[in-house]
Amino acid sequence: MKLIGFLMVTAGFIGASLASVVDAEMVRWAWYIPALVTGIAGVVLIRIEHARQNKTEHHVAANIETVESCLAKIAANIKQLNEEKHSIDTYDMRHRIDELFVDDLEEFVDARESIAHRYGLAAYGEVMTRFAAGERYLNRVWSASADGYIDEVNEYLEKAKDQFTDSLDLIRRLPGDPQVA
Repeated sequence: MKLIGFLMVTAGFIGASLASVVDAEMVRWAWYIPALVTGIAGVVLIRIEHARQNKTEHHVAANIETVESCLAKIAANIKQLNEEKHSIDTYDMRHRIDELFVDDLEEFVDARESIAHRYGLAAYGEVMTRFAAGERYLNRVWSASADGYIDEVNEYLEKAKDQFTDSLDLIRRLPGDPQVA
């Protein structure tokens, strides 16, 4: 179904583009509108298929494991970085952040929607509120490191650690018998 959707998008948008440039004086609406509708219908098909695939239990279970393991690595790395902050040069802190966090943050973000599928939007909101705050604090540490503000680096590392740890604790406390949303 996804392939059909992509073909519809391609054909629809190419057709609409051609209908708009065939005649320099006016758009051929009789061709343009059906082609555009075909392209939009293709986008809808792609989104429906994507949503259906993301809600399969196997996919959700794998993503929940990814979410928890990524958060565990992030929390461990931020705790270690926070403990070592006085021995790391302020300007080097941003490089350490890049080394330690980029992959896990990206994997977490890719898998995060499964929290809502398995536990509901309330749980998703609670986890993501803390995660997003931790990520903002970590970004602030990175920026402060680039500018050489040691006090801000130290302060926001601690705040990021607290938020990521809270997010991990929330994930681990979610019920074993999930509420399917």
